[in-house]
Amino acid sequence: MKNLLNTVVLLSLLISCTKIPVIPIADHTFGGGVYILNEGNFRGGNGTVSFYSYDSTKIFNDLFFNINGRHLGDVPNSMIIYSDKAYILVNNSGKIEVVDQATLVSKATITGLNSPRNMRIINDNKAYVTSLYSDSVTIINLSSNLISGYINLRRSSESIVVSGLNAYVSSWMGGKEVMVINTLNDRVIDSIEVGAEPESMVMDVNRRIWVLCNGGWARQNVAELDVIYPGTNHVEKKFAFPTLQNSPTSLAIDGAGLTLYYLDKGVFQLNVNSVDLAYSPLIPESNAYFYKIAINPINSDIIVTDAVDFVQQGYVLFYKNNGKFVSKDKAGIIPGAMCFKLIY
Repeated sequence: MKNLLNTVVLLSLLISCTKIPVIPIADHTFGGGVYILNEGNFRGGNGTVSFYSYDSTKIFNDLFFNINGRHLGDVPNSMIIYSDKAYILVNNSGKIEVVDQATLVSKATITGLNSPRNMRIINDNKAYVTSLYSDSVTIINLSSNLISGYINLRRSSESIVVSGLNAYVSSWMGGKEVMVINTLNDRVIDSIEVGAEPESMVMDVNRRIWVLCNGGWARQNVAELDVIYPGTNHVEKKFAFPTLQNSPTSLAIDGAGLTLYYLDKGVFQLNVNSVDLAYSPLIPESNAYFYKIAINPINSDIIVTDAVDFVQQGYVLFYKNNGKFVSKDKAGIIPGAMCFKLIY
């Protein structure tokens, strides 16, 4: 009996001294929230995924590694959710990680891409992926998770919006065009001249496409916000920013398609029926470096990432839709693009 008791005590001590990894799957998947892609240091391979849970009001960091036992890669740039899967585009690693949209458990890895930036679903079997350094849009077969073809643009590509049977693709780096692709035959059918370096696009309630053109990194051109009418593929109107020092980025829109948001040393808000730009921010950039913005499609609450100094861990800032500050949480290094996981 004494020997048995000693054995039980010894086993208890061994178990208590053994570190058992705790994977926060049950916590982070309960209810709705927002995924945050932390870019990490360029060529550092230390990009991560965070998740802010609306139910627990907690943030969970480094989820991809904790759940899958391997690092995400070098500079995750964007993420979209489609059905039960999520697609994480890892720019400098040239790949797309396909994961379960609720648990982040890996399902597949799509490789062989050249600097993937953004992705849009065309139908259940097909998606388009833009590229910073390639002159083509890549076609992905969603059934096999393989590259099925390319659409030659003869220029780089960045943002992408789908309207009806057409996909509108902006040529950002050194570009000034939005290319129009027929999604039935995967052919370029038109190009639309816009302002310099169109870096982000959204579609409003009237199906008009808004294109934020930041004017170029050297500030050689005035930034513009251009409006394309898909019925004619013409620029319907242009809003010119007042000075060369204006450098707007990260255009977003609310769930109703009525209010635009963008960053320019603060958060600016603009109704889609406005006749002029807003000249004072809804949320000033105070003691922070506003990097990316996302708008909750249900209640229009505002989320902004703060990249701090682009070296240390950054923050995610939460605001009500009227601009009132709510909370601040520490994320990973260079918190960037966000993707909502919502329970309707």
